[in-house]
This record gives sequence, structure tokens and C-alpha cells, in this order.
Amino acid sequence: MTLCLSIGEKVLFTKGAESAILPYATSGEIDKTRVHVDEFALKGLRTLVVACRHFSADEYQEVDRRLHEARTALQQREERLVEVFNFIEKDLELLGATGVEDKLQDKVQETIEALRLAGIKVWVLTGDKHETAVSVSLSCGHFHRTMNILELIQQKSDSECAEQLRRLDRRIKEDHVIQHGLVVDGASLSLALREHEKLFMEVCKNCSAVLCCRMAPLQKAKVVRLLKTSPEKPITLAIGDGANDVSMIQEAHVGIGIMGKEGRQAVRNSDYAIARFKFLAKLLLVHGHFYYIRIATLVQYFFYKNVCFITPQFLYQFFCLFSQQTLYDSVYLTLYNICFTSLPILVYSLFEQLVHPHVLQSKPALYRDISKNSMLSFKTFLYWTFLGFCHAFAFFFGSYILMGEDTTLMGNGQMFGNWTFGTLVFTVMVITVTLKLALETHFWTWMNHFVTWGSIAFYFIFSLFYGGIIWPFLHTQDMYFVFVQLLSSGSAWFAIIIIVITCLFPDVIKKVFYRHLQPTSTQKSQFIEAYQGIGCVDSMCCFSEGQNACSRLGRLVERMMGRCDPSRATRSWSDTDTFFSNDRSILTLSPMEVSHC
Repeated sequence: MTLCLSIGEKVLFTKGAESAILPYATSGEIDKTRVHVDEFALKGLRTLVVACRHFSADEYQEVDRRLHEARTALQQREERLVEVFNFIEKDLELLGATGVEDKLQDKVQETIEALRLAGIKVWVLTGDKHETAVSVSLSCGHFHRTMNILELIQQKSDSECAEQLRRLDRRIKEDHVIQHGLVVDGASLSLALREHEKLFMEVCKNCSAVLCCRMAPLQKAKVVRLLKTSPEKPITLAIGDGANDVSMIQEAHVGIGIMGKEGRQAVRNSDYAIARFKFLAKLLLVHGHFYYIRIATLVQYFFYKNVCFITPQFLYQFFCLFSQQTLYDSVYLTLYNICFTSLPILVYSLFEQLVHPHVLQSKPALYRDISKNSMLSFKTFLYWTFLGFCHAFAFFFGSYILMGEDTTLMGNGQMFGNWTFGTLVFTVMVITVTLKLALETHFWTWMNHFVTWGSIAFYFIFSLFYGGIIWPFLHTQDMYFVFVQLLSSGSAWFAIIIIVITCLFPDVIKKVFYRHLQPTSTQKSQFIEAYQGIGCVDSMCCFSEGQNACSRLGRLVERMMGRCDPSRATRSWSDTDTFFSNDRSILTLSPMEVSHC
């Protein structure tokens, strides 16, 4: 940063990193200051160098003229401004250096470790000196003491930078067992990104942690953009607390600003604002987990229920000779997405919790279950769409089988008509899609119960009133007494129950088998949460060490028959399971401890 003051004469003051100031200094204690800066950096202090330059009246007028011409240039403005700035910031007189202790906030190390366990790779982009940045990275847990630190610093040419990158790549492949950390400075990063971007990304991808020091604000944004455009297409998050982090925050997919003594620039330009760095763990591991589950289910459920809604209408056209006769009444067409099926998914998307928040925060590895967009993948979307078509076919042809040959389903011999058939399909559809969401709901509150069962009840009550009264403001009322007639038939009630069970039973079977044969870490956590106390013995019997899926299923049958022997439950999961990689407290339970679990 540079400014010019008028104190009897024109004096320019500038401050910055020693790598940016010392090459342009021509007077002052340059060698002694460089030694002091290195000493400050080794102590973990944040260093800056201060210098000045005195202008005569003629020099100042020349500088002002050239700066005005560059600022008003219509072509190559940026290049001309850089040229003028280089002309101004030269022949500097070195004034001294500063070293400031920047104390870490509470629980920074725990937060970074939690993010690493969650499968999130952490890069540190800072403007600090190399020694200071490494010292801070070691103290905050970004670098471990046992980690092999690789360096790409003080590179002078493209060829030298390329050769160093190749050496680092060979070393990583030779020592692939241990973890590696990479340290890059701003000058070397510029050379690496100029012609060796692919090799640089390959080295960074194979490192557990990356530290970029002596970075300019625009260089931070370039690194974030480099990650965003990489072939893996990762989701990037940038977090900072100062104005020099704004460009990085704006470039990332998600920008988070920390409110502090650095000002509010980062907060104003971010998507989310937090007061402390430690809150990042809860923001990602708890709220991020919750809202991803909610949004993923919300999007796919909307596709599912509308496929169920439209497909029977399409199938009906083959039976009405494409006469444009509608299957549903116009009021049902209007209210399906507005009233009958809207509130359950709305409440689900606001309150659903697969696991308790404390469990999510204490077990960061659960975040891996939703990594790489697993719940919004193309495979999952196809499953929901296919399920919608299957249910739609069951609605239509199940009702058609009931009424296809003989429509005299009333005890008095009255016949069902077109609107009765459409109402039967619509009734089965409303009940099925509502209960399907109920099967997906894990966290039940009074509001979930109210909107789920209330939506079904509201449909029946509305249909009785809509079809049971002659409304004077309606020109035609095709649905008069249709719903009452439908509910008066025992065959219709039997068809509704059978079709609903036929649609949902395969999904229930699939969920049960997947949960017990191929459980995810989140489902294991749900199992423990649901069977706390004595029930945890059952969970250990069902998920013992070294057993395949068939053995687990056998243990499940034994547990259901009351034959589960607690003495066989020596541990719940293996040591290699990532779910309990940071928790060894339950892995060595003795038979006596298990019996009192």
C-alpha cells in the first residue's frame, strides 16, 4: 500500500512484504532489516517493511502528469498504470520493519482437523512471509509434525520451476505412503501457472495440505479459479476476514466472511458471515449436511410427484381415442400442487434431520456420505423418476383392472363413470405420494404429523364438500356426488388399500435391505441413536467386525428372535472404518461392559 503526504514537501510512504519493498530500496539499513525480518518470521510474527521517497516539486508534477495520462488512457490502461507505479515506487529509502503477533482464535486446530476428517481438503492462501506461514500452519494443525514438507519457492525462471515441479512429483510418487504438504510462494506460483498448470495441479492434488505464502489478493482469486476449473470440478469455499480476501471470497462457489478487527469488507462481500473461525465446522458439518439432504429430496420429490400426476393423464389418452378428455377434474388439476401435496414437502425441507446435530459435529466423517453430490447424482435422479413412472402405472392400471370389465361396483347396481375412475386414480395418487414422503422422513415433529395426515384428511374433506353440495357460482358440476359414490363402494376402498401397499411395499423392502446389508455411516449412526442403552448390544450384534452382509442379516434375524449373545460383541466396527477413525472409545468393550451397555 502506498500513499503520498504533503508535509512541507511531497513524501511517498509505502509498506508491504520485504520481497516487494527491499528490491526497490537504495538507502537505509537494508541488510540489517532483512536479518530482522527473518528473525521475526521464525518467531511466527507477521512482518511488513516500511519505506519512503521524497519528491521535489518538478518530480511531483512529472509523476502527477504521467499518472493522469495513464488513468485517462483509452487503450492498455492497466499496463500503463503498472508502468507508472513502477516509476513512482523506486529509489526508496528504507525506514524499518514491523513484526506483529497474530494470535490464533480458539479451536482453529480442532476445526481444521474436523474438516480434514470430513474429506475436505484445506488450502491456506496468505500474504505472510514463508517462515511465518509455515510456523502458523504447524501451530494451527494445517501441517503435522510428521508430514513431509515440500517447497516450491524462490523460482527464477520457467525452466527452473518446471524442473522443481517434476522433482516434487517424482518424490511424491516414490514416498506415497506418507503424507506430504506443499509450500508455494507468490512468485513461484506465477511461473507455475504460466505454462505448467497441469503439472502443478497434479502435485497439489497428491498433497494432503497446500500452503501458498506471499500471495497478492488477485493471486488468491486465481488459485480459487484454478481449482474451480479443474477436471474434477470441485465445490470451492473461501473464508477470510480482511479486504485482501474479498476477491478470493467472490471467486469461490461459497464465500464466508469472518467479522473481526479487520473490518467488514469480507463480510459485506460474502454469502455467509460468522463471528469465529470455529463456527465453520458447525456451518458445514451440521447445517450444510441438513440443507443438502433437504434440498436434494425436495428437488427429486417434486419431479417424482409430478411424474405420478401427469403419466396417468397421458395413459388415459390411449383409452379415450385422444379426444382430449381429461382424467381429473379441473379443480383437482389446480389444487394438486398447491394444497394437496405442497405442505408435507415444505415442512420436510425445513425441519428434516437424518442425525442429531451433536452426532454430526462429533463425527465429521459422516459428511463423506453426501460428498461428490451423491444424493443429487444422475443415478439417484433416474431412480426417483423411474419410481414415479412405476407408481403412475400402478395407479392407472390398478384402477383400470378394478373397473375395466364391470363398472357396477355399487350394491344397488349403479355404475361408475369416467369421473369416478379419474377420482379413484387421483385419490390413490394423493395418498401414495404423501406416504412416500413419510417413508423418507426421519425426524418427526408435531408439524410433520399435522401436515402429513392433515393433507390426506384435507383432500377427503374437500372432496366431500366439493362434490356433495351444488355450488351456485359453478356453471357445470361434473363432480356432484361422485366422491361420495366412490367411498360408498367397498371394492373402491379395497382397491385404494391394495394399490397403495403395492406401490410402497417394494420401496420399504429396498430400504430395509440396504440399511442392514450396505449401511452408510449415517445409517449406522442412526442405528446407534435409535438403540441407545440396551439396544446398543443389538447394534453390535448386527455390525460385528469382519462379517459380510449375509452374516449381518443372520445376526439381525437372531436379534429379532431374541438370540443375540452380547458376549460375541467385542467391537461394533473395524479399525479401518472411517466412521470411527477418530474415536477408539467403543472399540474394546469387554463382555462385562457390553452386558451393562
